[in-house]
Amino acid sequence: MPHPTATSPAVLREDLLSIMDRKNHWAWPHFNDGQATRPQLLLHFQQEFEVYVRDFPILLSRVHARCPHPEVRQDLAENLYEEETGKLSKGVPHPELFLVMMEGLGFPRGRFTGIDLLPEAAAYRAWIDMVTTRRPWIEGAALVTIFIEGSVEDRRRVTAAEPEDPVDLEAELRRNALVRHYGVEPRFLDLKRAHHMVETGHRKMAWKMVLDHAGNERTAERIRRRLARTLDLWLLYRDGVARACCVARRGAPPSTGWAGSASPGG
Repeated sequence: MPHPTATSPAVLREDLLSIMDRKNHWAWPHFNDGQATRPQLLLHFQQEFEVYVRDFPILLSRVHARCPHPEVRQDLAENLYEEETGKLSKGVPHPELFLVMMEGLGFPRGRFTGIDLLPEAAAYRAWIDMVTTRRPWIEGAALVTIFIEGSVEDRRRVTAAEPEDPVDLEAELRRNALVRHYGVEPRFLDLKRAHHMVETGHRKMAWKMVLDHAGNERTAERIRRRLARTLDLWLLYRDGVARACCVARRGAPPSTGWAGSASPGG
């Protein structure tokens, strides 16, 4: 049996999965386990919205417009259609569903306009804009559909030999951190429902389009480098959010930032 080359889809997939395995940040437990104050949550969600949530359909459209392969454009168009309209799931655009979720937290949508990005967040967004407008389409596709849409759970989802067992989604939503720790009513979580309805197809679609069109070692190496740099900038971005929220890594002295003195009402 021939040994896989560095250009083979299997090798590239493993390299990219190794990057996604590290898409995890030391401060996640603070935000996911009910430790965050409401001002900290607001800052976190404002930065997420401004960095990518609001403009995710635009990022997809950039990749779609520059892709020369009709079959890939069709897959990207389906993803874009769902993000922009929600009509494959809940019938509402995903950025709008995000704002509905924020209203469930008690954050009016007016708090999500005129947001000033933290320096690390601005650097991460500038990188996203550069790759999706100035680099070859496949590098943008890898960044947007694999990295931004993906998570540390990608290895489990992408490599699973069998379909995942059905889950009781409504029971899972009742256990969601926003519901358990912050009193959000599950009716505000249609964004989670929409993701559940389309996520499996979009994850497989993303990996297939990138792996099928990497083509040669030069392209594969560029994809590796772009995603590795994306991870570095994402980790710095999350460091910046933690610093601004005065969340210190265990064993490190607490930082200072405006979020610590914000009003309790968020």
